[in-house]
Amino acid sequence: MQSPKEIVDIMMAKDYFSQWLGVEILEIKKGSCKLKMTVSKEMLNGHGTAHGGITYSFADSALGFASNSRGQKSVSVETSISHIKPLVENDIIIGEAKEESCSNKIGIYTIKLYKASDTSLVALFKGTVYRTSEAW
Repeated sequence: MQSPKEIVDIMMAKDYFSQWLGVEILEIKKGSCKLKMTVSKEMLNGHGTAHGGITYSFADSALGFASNSRGQKSVSVETSISHIKPLVENDIIIGEAKEESCSNKIGIYTIKLYKASDTSLVALFKGTVYRTSEAW
């Protein structure tokens, strides 16, 4: 069986969207991960703040890495996000995914996104995944 790092490295090699976002993997363990990303000018909306889809996508990447890290290929079936504070260009954000529950077929995760500069919470994401029978 492959290690969580090996699995995420395989995923990241073909995850062109996470690469485009500039996602950096800081830590990966079974059922959890910690990521980092910098908000770029191209990620801003008409208000001059990060588009909600950017933080959503960043959190979704964390969900994917954390849920697949146990060795079973997993896919999201339901996700939601609460945006708490705006982000601006050059803000560095950290995403921490934590496994809340994991059964043979279903996993539930919370992902907290916060500013690296002051650790203020900027978004809270919840994701449910279906754990397939296919191994990495």
